[in-house]
Amino acid sequence: MCDASNAALGAVLGQRTKVGQLVHELLAIVFALDKFRSYLLGSKIVVFSDHAAIRYLLKKADAKPRLIRWMLLLQEFDLEIRDKKGAENSVADHLSRIEKESEPMPIRDEFPDEQLLHIKASTPWFADICNYVATSQFPPEASRIYKEKLQSDAKYYIWDDPYLWRLCSDKVIRRCIPDTEIKSVLQFCHSAPGGGHYGSTRTARKVLDCGLYWPTIFRDAHHFVSTCERCQKAGMAMNRRHEMPQQPILFCEVFDVWGIDFMGPFPVSNGYSYILLAVDYVSRWVEAVATRTNDAKVVVDFLKFGVPKVLISDQGSHFCNRAMASLLQKYGVTHRVATTYHPQTNGQVEVFNRKIKKMLQKMTNPSRKDWIRLLEDALWAHRTAYRTSLGVSPYRIVFAGERRKFQLQELDELHLEAYENSRIYKQKVKKFHDQKILRKDFHVGQKVLLFNSRLKLITGKLRSRWDRPFVITNVFPNGAVQLQDEHSSSTFQVNGHQIKPFHEGPAPITADVEIISLMEPTPPDEPNSSRAEAVMAESGMTSARPKSLLASCLLSLQAKVGKTMNSPHPQEAEELWNCFGSKS
Repeated sequence: MCDASNAALGAVLGQRTKVGQLVHELLAIVFALDKFRSYLLGSKIVVFSDHAAIRYLLKKADAKPRLIRWMLLLQEFDLEIRDKKGAENSVADHLSRIEKESEPMPIRDEFPDEQLLHIKASTPWFADICNYVATSQFPPEASRIYKEKLQSDAKYYIWDDPYLWRLCSDKVIRRCIPDTEIKSVLQFCHSAPGGGHYGSTRTARKVLDCGLYWPTIFRDAHHFVSTCERCQKAGMAMNRRHEMPQQPILFCEVFDVWGIDFMGPFPVSNGYSYILLAVDYVSRWVEAVATRTNDAKVVVDFLKFGVPKVLISDQGSHFCNRAMASLLQKYGVTHRVATTYHPQTNGQVEVFNRKIKKMLQKMTNPSRKDWIRLLEDALWAHRTAYRTSLGVSPYRIVFAGERRKFQLQELDELHLEAYENSRIYKQKVKKFHDQKILRKDFHVGQKVLLFNSRLKLITGKLRSRWDRPFVITNVFPNGAVQLQDEHSSSTFQVNGHQIKPFHEGPAPITADVEIISLMEPTPPDEPNSSRAEAVMAESGMTSARPKSLLASCLLSLQAKVGKTMNSPHPQEAEELWNCFGSKS
């Protein structure tokens, strides 16, 4: 670019930024052959390109210098260029149009002071013992009690650079490991393929059998096992000790609260296969009707003794539906639904289901098809039977008399008497039940495991008993807990009987972390080994690691003791040898 004026001349040397498509296509071929050069040399190569003119470029004599240089680079390949449409060459076409997500960083001439690597140095638990065993010096500012304890414990330790060894109570010498190696050692002895996920005691014994030691080995093993996720999920199943405290349902008015449920299917009797049963929670009065099906229509038509205040049922589709909800809303009835896999919420109905079934089982003929004829007899037997929890029969509470002797003036008195007897009886049952269970305290935000209640329905003996950790979002006073799934964010309610606290442990060590070897790799010479074995045989000591390595440790100790015998302090040397030598 040039220009001139009366005062001066101006010129600018520039460079053309727009490059032709031919140059781009040839550059792509040069780039590909340079990247895969080691795979393509000596082979027949076919290059597909959507630029047809590039096939004749290799034969062009008056090309530009840059293109000539690139063609010279292609001479070492047995190359054939073929034309292919861009739509058919979709993979390469897509790669050439990928947008860069990261912005280029500017090149700086100066580098600021940055923290590239942070190394946290931790002092091992045996640092003071090592210093005292090696140099007989106490740590600065140590108290008198700590010095006495350190001096008393030091006689059980041996310093053999670079390791510290301890003579344990079973006369086995084990290597002391720092705190940074404890986690990996416990994971190897518990979670590794050879660990077996045993309990804390066996895990700690495996560590000791590997020849390793630290003071809190059993406590750390217990904490590690209790936080192992797989052990928690495969733990023991639920039992009665895991139940929640009972919450009695007490009402004074008869027919205010009803529990309802279906029984069956039974053997077909006159076309009927099911029994719809309802129980009054105050008088224990039972109403039952035989039905052909167990659908919502049958439930809606089942109405007697007026409109109740509360209706308790399970989560079956015959109770939880639009028709049932609209009917209950119309008459102002509160519908209480039992939590999933916890029939104890509607316990009165479940108890009377079992009793009515047993009575029919004993009363029917061997074919079991005449149960519909005997259903009213079974109900009459139950209504007139004495109830321990009430102190009277359900018939007397409802009709204020013994069968046909109606005494209506005593009705209120009987209701209050039944209420008081029921309250006292339920308090006794609650006290007896609650003293045998484990106390559970749940709070919002806590992680828990949910018992897999469908385990008996799904085949597979190796399935986990407890499902993934859920988060508690709400705790109700009646023992129900609302859980949230962390994966789907869905919430649902369960009884506290079906959950247990989840203890989060440290993250498992991945393959990128250095694996600590539990055996020493460098044994000493054989002559020294036999000599050390003789010393050990005299002292009655054994070793949990290779004999040659222990021999080196004892020979080192014996050499140090031998040198100390000739020192000005033979008494101290004698005491040291008594701890580890033939006189121990």
